[in-house]
Amino acid sequence: MAPTGRKPNAEFMEDFLIISGLIAVQIIGAFYIVLLKPILSLGIKPLFLVIIGSLAMAFFIFPFAIALEKKKWPSKLSLTLVVQFILISLGGVTTFQSLMFVGIKKTSPAIASAMPNLAPGIIFIIAACLRLEKLDFKCNYTRTKILGTLVCLTGAVALSILQSPTDPTDFGRSSVLPNPSPVNVYRDWIIGCCSLLGAVLVLSCSTVLQAATMMEFPAPLSLCCVTSLLASVLTTIVQFIMEGKLDFGQPTISIQAIISFVFLGGMLIALCVAFQTWAVLRKGPVMVSMFNPIQTVCSTVLSTIILGQVIKFESFVGMLAMFFGLYMVLWAKMKEGFGLPNTDDQDKLTESTTSEEEEEDIERPLLS
Repeated sequence: MAPTGRKPNAEFMEDFLIISGLIAVQIIGAFYIVLLKPILSLGIKPLFLVIIGSLAMAFFIFPFAIALEKKKWPSKLSLTLVVQFILISLGGVTTFQSLMFVGIKKTSPAIASAMPNLAPGIIFIIAACLRLEKLDFKCNYTRTKILGTLVCLTGAVALSILQSPTDPTDFGRSSVLPNPSPVNVYRDWIIGCCSLLGAVLVLSCSTVLQAATMMEFPAPLSLCCVTSLLASVLTTIVQFIMEGKLDFGQPTISIQAIISFVFLGGMLIALCVAFQTWAVLRKGPVMVSMFNPIQTVCSTVLSTIILGQVIKFESFVGMLAMFFGLYMVLWAKMKEGFGLPNTDDQDKLTESTTSEEEEEDIERPLLS
């Protein structure tokens, strides 16, 4: 019998490390989202948080990019690649984070962490519209992805409508957060839900663009570092244009404490991104995406404990519908074999010369 090259114990330890790490990543993300709620309610400007957070992200992820991806950097940057960097920075970082911060502030961390579960379904729609994904309505996997996307969207609408507050207590009557007046409750909730849906749409478009960019720049950590740094600079320019100055708002606590928290969050998120990138290379994007609902569950529990925000049972059903639709889409993608190859197989893929294999290489990252 031919040796496998890897001992069973080593494979078990790697699987255990990846699963434990992915769970920890989602828990860290949940804590960060929940703690952002009171910080945003203290008067800090969302754009300023984007500037500091993006700068921290670029700073902490830069060592990982050098250590793991320096050999993958192109000798020179084309104009197309530079434009793609700018678009990803403005869309996937500045606009996405700004809309997410508004959504977190005006709704709840549980709702904000649930909405990104729509992304795989929306990416499927965008890829189908751009003919980046083949649609065969006779194929069971295609029908499953369409049905899963519809279930996700239905769950998101139900989650937003059924959780719509009837009184200010739904925003969290606690000592941590101030309570809005009843007149503004519904208006803020609608604005927050629309912001979150807009953020997911922007994220989905940005993901498709990132996949196209990585065909010429196959270094995900370096791409994240470059776009985060660009986003920090571009967001500063945007704030100067809109407000005439770099304004951090009028927070009721020291700005040093807020910057310290954002930098700490940036460091943790950078570590999470580096780990998820490694996990995608080892196990593929489908497995990594399967752990996303853990963040929503943790955010719901932490919001109840820390902020006193309780999600309604009807909205919980909508959240479950989103999870069910997400797993339908992920299952169909996994069965179609759109996961990224392991690092051991990458050299074999680069040596393939048939046109069919080239088309598959183009499609895989766009659908992951």
